[in-house]
Amino acid sequence: MTPSDLPSASSSTGSAERVAMIRLARTAGIGPVNFSRLLATYGTALRTLEALPHRVQRTGRPMPDIPTISEIEDEIARLAQQGARHLLRSDPDYPLLLTHVPDAPPLLFARGHIDRLSLSSVGIVGARNASTAGLRLAESIAAELAADNLCIVSGLARGIDAAAHQGALHRGLTVAAIAGGLDCPYPPEHAKLHHDIAERGCLITEAPPGTMPQARHFPRRNRLIAGLTQGCLVIEAAERSGTLITARLAESYLRMVFATPGSPLDPRSRGGNRLIRQGCVLVESASDILTDLPRHLPARQPAPWTHDSTSDTPLFQTVKESPPTVRQSSPQPCNEKKPRASQKEQESQENEAIPDEMSPSTPREHLLTLLSITPMPVDEIVSRCQFSVSTVATALSELELDGIIERLPGGRVARLPEITP
Repeated sequence: MTPSDLPSASSSTGSAERVAMIRLARTAGIGPVNFSRLLATYGTALRTLEALPHRVQRTGRPMPDIPTISEIEDEIARLAQQGARHLLRSDPDYPLLLTHVPDAPPLLFARGHIDRLSLSSVGIVGARNASTAGLRLAESIAAELAADNLCIVSGLARGIDAAAHQGALHRGLTVAAIAGGLDCPYPPEHAKLHHDIAERGCLITEAPPGTMPQARHFPRRNRLIAGLTQGCLVIEAAERSGTLITARLAESYLRMVFATPGSPLDPRSRGGNRLIRQGCVLVESASDILTDLPRHLPARQPAPWTHDSTSDTPLFQTVKESPPTVRQSSPQPCNEKKPRASQKEQESQENEAIPDEMSPSTPREHLLTLLSITPMPVDEIVSRCQFSVSTVATALSELELDGIIERLPGGRVARLPEITP
């Protein structure tokens, strides 16, 4: 990490005012819109915090919990020790493209090379239970785009997200937008990838340190992926998934939407195929993205409370549909027991937080996830799972005997399409 990536002693906002802005942004019930309105009304965060008790008292509501000055100063120090820092909407290195998002968060937490957040970039998102073919495609497209100096943004989830980060990591051109705190890697098996991205790329989140991600935090992560990028590529997505939420958010933010086609027999292809039918750009290789992606970066928009913002001019393209509502909620500390999600949350398409115990565990389950109707070499399948060659060979033989897969010339296997009666 270079010195320029660490918190600077001289910021665009004075020390006391900066702490006050962080306190205000961390106050329960103060979202992006209220934050901007309050600063526009009172001029500074210090005056806003002074006026807040009287303003709340008039509404008859209980006083919200405002972090103390010492709590925020301690947090600033702890973040600095990790090579991390707060990013306020008024900071000159706040992510450039996020300044064009009307509901951009007033406060972010970032660790790593902050300059990556304002580069020309492409989001790559997709299924957690991705096929081997999908993982290979995500990794190769990310590598080719990074070779063309595009930064790859994704969500550090299992499957397509991890493959996209891996493809761009060797050039350091990757940003992971995460749902939890910078000190809470999720899923646990991505702890090393989390660390590597912090060292060579950048981690960014809306969640304070110590926040263990829950289902309701993931829509905010999706918003960051959509807002940080000039275009978003979908590789394998079911019809109801968080991946499609990210695509719709990107479209509502006037960003390009790309999708790779897939077999209609594979449920993981239905979301992407539907996006293509609705008019998004069909992608078979990185060149399809490079041809259509706008490479120029727009001018940085001032903070909304300065009254100088000009957001009437379309950024990239025409809006086709409104974004889904993104709920905001208080974070859950890492060291507290994670509450069980309600049935409604589990069934919601916004729910991307799949518990670890639900990830494929047996060789058979894991292979069924990696296999698709696209033939893949057995050697590559072995390299993408944690089981030995003999274990994989045994599981493949069982699947072949059950009529689920077929063996093909050249040491390849493919999943047989399901026949509906």
